[in-house]
Amino acid sequence: MPSITINGKKHEFKPGQVILQVANEHGIAIPQYCYHEGLSIVASCRICLAEVWQPNPRNDNKLEPLPKLVPTCQTACMDGMVVYTDSPKAIANQKAVMEYLLINHPLDCPVCDQAGECLLQDYSYEYGRGVSRFEETKVKQPKKDLGPHVYLYADRCIMCSRCVRFCREVTGTAELLVEGRGNQEQIDVFPGVALDNELSANVIDLCPVGALLDKDFLFAQRVWFLKETPSIDGITASGDNISIHHNEGRIYRVKPRTNLEVNKWWISDEIRFGWKWVHSEQRLASPVIERFGARVECDWERAYDTAAAGLSGKHIAVVVSPMLPCEEAYALAKAARAIDASAQFVIGPIPRQGADKTFPGGYTIFAEKCPNSRGVRRVLEAMNGSASGVLSFDDFVQRIGEFGGLIVTGGYPSEWVTPQFAGACKGKFTVVIDVLPNRLTAQADVVLPGASWAEKAGVFENVKGRLQAFEAAIPVLAGAKIEGQIAYDLISLIAGMPVTGPGSRESAEAQVVPVGGGGAGAARRPDWAGGWPGARGETALQVVDEGPGQVPNAMQVLLPRAALVFNAASARREMAGEAGALSVFETEVHHPSAGPRMEAEVEVVEL
Repeated sequence: MPSITINGKKHEFKPGQVILQVANEHGIAIPQYCYHEGLSIVASCRICLAEVWQPNPRNDNKLEPLPKLVPTCQTACMDGMVVYTDSPKAIANQKAVMEYLLINHPLDCPVCDQAGECLLQDYSYEYGRGVSRFEETKVKQPKKDLGPHVYLYADRCIMCSRCVRFCREVTGTAELLVEGRGNQEQIDVFPGVALDNELSANVIDLCPVGALLDKDFLFAQRVWFLKETPSIDGITASGDNISIHHNEGRIYRVKPRTNLEVNKWWISDEIRFGWKWVHSEQRLASPVIERFGARVECDWERAYDTAAAGLSGKHIAVVVSPMLPCEEAYALAKAARAIDASAQFVIGPIPRQGADKTFPGGYTIFAEKCPNSRGVRRVLEAMNGSASGVLSFDDFVQRIGEFGGLIVTGGYPSEWVTPQFAGACKGKFTVVIDVLPNRLTAQADVVLPGASWAEKAGVFENVKGRLQAFEAAIPVLAGAKIEGQIAYDLISLIAGMPVTGPGSRESAEAQVVPVGGGGAGAARRPDWAGGWPGARGETALQVVDEGPGQVPNAMQVLLPRAALVFNAASARREMAGEAGALSVFETEVHHPSAGPRMEAEVEVVEL
C-alpha cells in the first residue's frame, strides 16, 4: 500500500486521499479552519500549509521540495511523499495566518459563547505569536439576525466559508453568501431571505469561531460546565446520533454526533430544538387516582394497588407507545400478560408529518415522528408469537369494546389523544403512563408519571432497521418513574412480592427477541439488583453481533420474573449456583463509521 511520511513518521494512505485526511486519521495535529470532511475543499484559510518533498520521476524519483508551501487539505498524497508541518517555514506561516486573522478580531472571549470550544482561541495559544503589531483601528462589523435560530456576530468571522458551502452543497437552499472584498468581506443572507431551512442550525456547529451562534443557547451556560452524554434522537424515526449537553439535571443544547451510516455530521433543527418538553412545567410528577368521583394525587404504592385491583379479572389491552425503547416494550408486555394471560398487544399511534425529504447532501428528514415503531412492533410480535395478533392503533380503537381494562403508554411531546379515543376509553378501567397531561390523563382511573427518553437508557430501532443504544443523560423528574421500572413494579406486586427491597430469587428468564433482521446470540445477564436497570442509566437490552464487522441484527432482552427482587451479593451467589454457560459478545451497538472496532472477546460465564 502506498505511504507518505509526515513529520518523520510513515503512514499508509488510500488512493485519492489528501495529506490532511491522512494526518487526521492518525491523530497528527495540523491546524485547519476551512476544511470539513462533509464539504467541498476550498483551501482558503491557508493555516494548514506545509512543506512538501515528493519524488521527481524526471530525476530518478529523487525527493525534491515543492517551491512553495502547499495546502495539506487540497494536496493529494503521492507514494514516497515527505511532509513537514513543523518545519520553520510551516511554523512561520501558521503564526502569520493567526496574526492576520486576529487583526480585526475583537477580544470577546470573556463574553463569547464559543469560548472553551473555539478553534481560533485554541490556535492562538498553540500557533499564535502572543503579541500584536496592529496599531490601526479595528474594522467593526454589525451583528445580524439571520433567521429563527442563528445570530451572526460578523466581526468575529474569519471567512472560512463553511456555512456558505453547507447551504449550497448539503441543503441546496443557498441562503448564505460572501459579499464585499478585502477587509470589508462578510457573510450575509440574500436580501429578503432568511436562514430558515430545516437544517439551518448546523452552521452553528460548522463555525470554528463565535461568529454564528445559537439563539436558544446564547448566554445560557458556559460550555466547560456542561456534561456531554451520547444519545440517539428520541423524537423522530431517523435515529440520528446526538450529544446531549446538560448541567445539574437540565438540558441546555443538543448537538450531532458523527455517524456516516445514519446522519453523517448533521441533525435537523427539529431534533436539535425539539427536546424542550422534557423540562415542561406541565410534566406529570405524581401518580393520580380516581376516588369517589374526584381525582387525587397519591403515592406510588397506592397507585399500584389501585391499578392492580382495577385490572384484575378483566380482559385487557396494553397500548405500547413507539416512543419507548425496546426493553420497556418487552417489560410492559410482560406486565400485561402477568395480569391477563391473553392480554392484547397494541402498537401506539405513529405520528407522521408530510412526506420524507432528502436534501442534496444526502441527509433525510423522515415523515415518521417517533423513534422506535419498528422496534416495538418486532418485540410485541415476538412476544405474541405472531404478527397477526398485534393490533395497530386504528384497529384497536375499532375493537376497544372487547376490553374491560386498558394500559396506555404515551411519551409523545405534544397532545396525541383524539377526542374520539378519549371517548372510547370511558367506561373502561384505564391506567395511563405518560409524561405530559392530555385528554386521557384527565379522565383515567390511574395516571402514572413516566420518563422522557433523555432520562433513561435503552435501544431504538430506526426507520431503516438499525439498532442503536443510548444512555440516560439526566435524572428522572422527581415524582416520576421510568416505564420499565413501572412494569417491573407491577409484575412484582402481582406476584405478591415487595416492590422494593431485598428478597429471594426463584428463577430467571431470558427470552431472545429478534430485531432488525433475525439472528440470535447470547449475552451476559444484567445485574437486576435495585430494580429496573434502565433506572440506573444502563440498558437492559443486550445487542449481539453475528460476527466481527457486521451491524448488530439481533437483541436479547433479559427480564426477571416477578420474584426477582434481590441484592447484588445474593444475586451473585444464586447466579453462580445455576447451570449453563453463555457466550458473551460485545453489548454496545457499533457503527463502522465510528472508528476502529475492537473485536469482541468471547467469554464463558457460569450462570
